[in-house]
Amino acid sequence: MKNSKISLGIVDDHQIVIDGLKALLHGHDQFEVSIESTEPLRMLELLGKKKIDILLTDVMMPGMNGAELAKEVHQQFPKIKILALSMSGQGDLVNQMIDDAHISGYVLKNIGKKELANALEKISKGGIYFSEEVLQEMTKASEMKKTNEEVNLTNREVEIIRLIEKELSNKQIAEKLFLSERTVETHRKNIFRKTNTSSVIGLIKYAYEHKLI
Repeated sequence: MKNSKISLGIVDDHQIVIDGLKALLHGHDQFEVSIESTEPLRMLELLGKKKIDILLTDVMMPGMNGAELAKEVHQQFPKIKILALSMSGQGDLVNQMIDDAHISGYVLKNIGKKELANALEKISKGGIYFSEEVLQEMTKASEMKKTNEEVNLTNREVEIIRLIEKELSNKQIAEKLFLSERTVETHRKNIFRKTNTSSVIGLIKYAYEHKLI
């Protein structure tokens, strides 16, 4: 790859973002944007026709999000390295993309020209690149997941916590989830016990700190 250009593909549902990334790469002659698209499914078609080295993909896209696209690309074109771009470094989503699609990097869209070039160069050589903010979010997400596993909250309990945060009564929660009020009351008791909280305010604080809501 040293003697030839690094071929890139860019997919983002906003053309202005694609144009912005191309502008950032202007002057870096080692990179060549071979294919681009505002539609994830269209990008999959293009990847079947044109060989690239690295795919830069947005994370939040309608129809097929970046995580789903990355997983599909990894399965169909395992040699393509993937760099995800997002407005925010959602740690749980980053970890999911690493597990499902073996992405090589994840950066924020406020990335500068120099950092983008460094990221692409490192990835092209078989390395990985994650923005500092993203690494921090990944660490937080892993810690939160570990904590939640330790307190052993069920999906139903997390769902109820989110409804409690919206100030729904036991009766309203029961109706919304098709449960009896008694069942909801039992869930609430278990939730307070597991989270070691004794009030709704304390529970909501716990939920925000652990990114349950």
